[in-house]
Amino acid sequence: MPSGPDEPRQGEFDWIERLLRPLTLGAPGALDLLDDAAVIRPREGHDLVVTKDAMVAGVHFLPDDPLDTVARKLLAVNLSDLAAKGAEPIGYFLSVAWPTGTPWSAKVLFAQGLARAGAEWRLPLLGGDTVSTPGPLTVTATLMGEVPTGGMIRRATAQPGDLLMVSGPIGDGWLGLQAAQGLLPDPGGVLAARYRTPTPRLDLIGTLRQFARASADVSDGLLADAGRIAIASGLGVEVALDQMPLSAEATAWLAQQDDEAAARLALATGGDDYQIVCAVDPAERPALHAAETGLTIVGRFKLGQGVGATFENRSVPLKELGWAH
Repeated sequence: MPSGPDEPRQGEFDWIERLLRPLTLGAPGALDLLDDAAVIRPREGHDLVVTKDAMVAGVHFLPDDPLDTVARKLLAVNLSDLAAKGAEPIGYFLSVAWPTGTPWSAKVLFAQGLARAGAEWRLPLLGGDTVSTPGPLTVTATLMGEVPTGGMIRRATAQPGDLLMVSGPIGDGWLGLQAAQGLLPDPGGVLAARYRTPTPRLDLIGTLRQFARASADVSDGLLADAGRIAIASGLGVEVALDQMPLSAEATAWLAQQDDEAAARLALATGGDDYQIVCAVDPAERPALHAAETGLTIVGRFKLGQGVGATFENRSVPLKELGWAH
């Protein structure tokens, strides 16, 4: 929609000065967004870790999703990548392609979502770009993080016999999308909120640094992202669907399904969970238990190739592993 006559100007510099500059949180490297570059210096003894994700309206979020939730999700999905690498966030760069005629109020709402998320996760805006487009709305964030030198947790370092572990409930993102589309009952909007505003597992950075041999976040589905670790490591992986942790809401949904194996497979391939899946040395099992990490064993890496799934020790046929871009 075009802006109303009483709305402020919508030029690029107004957007930067009024809405984005406060998001720097005073980070010196942002240079008050007055330059066309930023200065990033990780702490001594640390490596810089960089990740980037884009989200497109109608593809990665629903076109009518509130823009403050879109902003929060944009930062969350990128923070999830950093968490999986064991990296502590430093800040982010933002790129937004606004559809022509986007009202100022929409930009304010988007900035408010960034502000709340940035304050919660202590994540300053360091720079970026904004353009106009015929549509759809496209938002991109590049995040910077740091790890002790040589300490980034890769995908390619799992070993045969390693435990496949996951950090929390699987399937809520997929159920939440259906709830947000009005296809699934969702009292209180609990599931829809888990789809729209996932929580990155920054709380696990220390645990992953201590225990994870290899790691990824669950964005495209548990099977797909476990499979990416396996492929990078030159291994196969088998996932036990009956060991997969579920939320109370997913458990209630599962109880209504006729084919539990097929239903669990749908949860395991749905994506948008933003939990962490990792490979852990079996010898660490007692220490994991003592540390009460909350990680759950859902499978094992093995010699060979490919992804397999079982339910109650029976093989489950796989047509797809998760979301395909």
